[in-house]
Amino acid sequence: MEIGQRERECLKRSIEAAGYTAEDTVVARFIRFYELLIEKNKVMNLTAITEYKDVVDKHFVDSLLVKGAFDELIKDGMKLPDISRARIADMGTGAGFPGIPLKICNPDADIVLMDSLRKRIDFINEVAGELDLKGLTAVHGRGEDLGRDKMYREGFDLVVSRAVASLAVLAEYCLPLLKKDGYFVAYKSGEVEEEVKNAAVALKVLGGDRAVIKKMALPGTDIVRSFVLVKKIKPTTSKYPRKAGVPAKSPIK
Repeated sequence: MEIGQRERECLKRSIEAAGYTAEDTVVARFIRFYELLIEKNKVMNLTAITEYKDVVDKHFVDSLLVKGAFDELIKDGMKLPDISRARIADMGTGAGFPGIPLKICNPDADIVLMDSLRKRIDFINEVAGELDLKGLTAVHGRGEDLGRDKMYREGFDLVVSRAVASLAVLAEYCLPLLKKDGYFVAYKSGEVEEEVKNAAVALKVLGGDRAVIKKMALPGTDIVRSFVLVKKIKPTTSKYPRKAGVPAKSPIK
């Protein structure tokens, strides 16, 4: 579709509703990202969401909404990493969510996007080059292997993930990547209390504190995003993550 002024204004308002300043360069990068995503999606299954407004709401704004969650929690007295300057890992990034939107709006953040499918990593590198996103790295690998790699293990202030997996499984991929006092943030949908309860043992075993749940409505929609935040309070033992395939087949209980 042709992206006209109306669509640009819609995007600008949506970015601002998520808590960011929507400068012209920011809007232009998001539009180009949308174009690249839709073009590549014709030959590769990157997303089932393709309508412009849906991509803006359900991919772009959804990715950015973590800032609003952080802002509200900080007001309540929680000490959280500064997203704008943090070293962030995006585990199981898929087509680049939430990592690429976060990078566009946080140019000083150092963001590493991780995925197990080489074709997705190639796409992300293409986007990073096209959008001139310096300080963004795309890494091909499984979470179990990256969590043991000295280059990444316990090297991040913040690890985020929109990947579809249970919290206990995601925690085994993500907590080993965190520095002590860093935060793991899982993007979840709807009611997550039972899932969080079931992951309590895994979080403790992996060095995490009790999870905090923060729910945020996507601006202008009735969609609710549940952010699950876990602070890392001690190093992850060398036993974890376990070898490839084991966390998903046998989550820590």
